Amino acid sequence: MRTIRPSSYARRVAAFAIALLAATQSARAEEVVIHLVLKDHRFQPQESSAPAGQRITIELTNQDPTPAELESKTLRFEKVVAGGGKITMQVRPLVPGRYRFYDDYHEDTTEGFLVVR
Repeated sequence: MRTIRPSSYARRVAAFAIALLAATQSARAEEVVIHLVLKDHRFQPQESSAPAGQRITIELTNQDPTPAELESKTLRFEKVVAGGGKITMQVRPLVPGRYRFYDDYHEDTTEGFLVVR
């Protein structure tokens, strides 16, 4: 009886697929998710922390009935969230520091900070 062996091409494709899956899982493990709530024109929590050098996802739930504009010049984002809505922001890996964000519609009362260590 003849034994069928996988071709070298099939072995390479399988090895590539396994490596790609491992890299994807590793990248997801390194992503940090920050959950923020906007209520009564205040961020909760007002200050969040994240490790340096990792991608960050900020999820903001607006519990106010009015829209807000999540903005940060240092984090380089600006996005409107409807009253009662939710948005997700992707932030590049950061160096250690304290980064300010705010609601552009109510900047005098609505400010928060992301502390990267």
